[in-house]
Amino acid sequence: MFINSFQFSAIIALVPIILLVSCKTDDTHKFAEEGDPTAQYELGIMYQNGEGVPQNYSKAVKWFRKAAEQGDSNAQYRLGLKYSVGHGVPQDYSEAAKWHYKSAEQGNTGAQLSLARMYDRGNGVQQNDISAYMWSNLAASGGLERAEAHRDIIRQRISKEQIVEAERLSTEWLQKRTKRQR
Repeated sequence: MFINSFQFSAIIALVPIILLVSCKTDDTHKFAEEGDPTAQYELGIMYQNGEGVPQNYSKAVKWFRKAAEQGDSNAQYRLGLKYSVGHGVPQDYSEAAKWHYKSAEQGNTGAQLSLARMYDRGNGVQQNDISAYMWSNLAASGGLERAEAHRDIIRQRISKEQIVEAERLSTEWLQKRTKRQR
């Protein structure tokens, strides 16, 4: 079998990429094992997506949990997603809500929208239109466009009094967060 010059060039071009991914995987794993939450989160992403390692949701959950327990908002959000869909763990909406809440409280807009949807449907939490609107509103105010659509759907079915209350709670949450950041 002969390799033409184009195929040879393509193979040669991939060698540094393969080596780079391998080095990144080794370094990330080393730092994750040493307890670095950013590396733990990154290793979780790598296992989730099969980047440089075989895809393995259970291992992704392991690393997301380690980072989440150290307060990493992105890891908390990802761990919540894993519990929502049952990837690498049994599906558990209450556990998903717990991790989404921790992340949402830190301002993670994806987690805020996930939590809003959980309140909207009553998955893992008691169904609550005001909380659903509030978390959607916060995610939308954080720039998450799809949260605006979710908030607007809720707005159409709840009373003006509920909207006023949800917006008051959103403003209160934002004020508390601003004070904590100072």
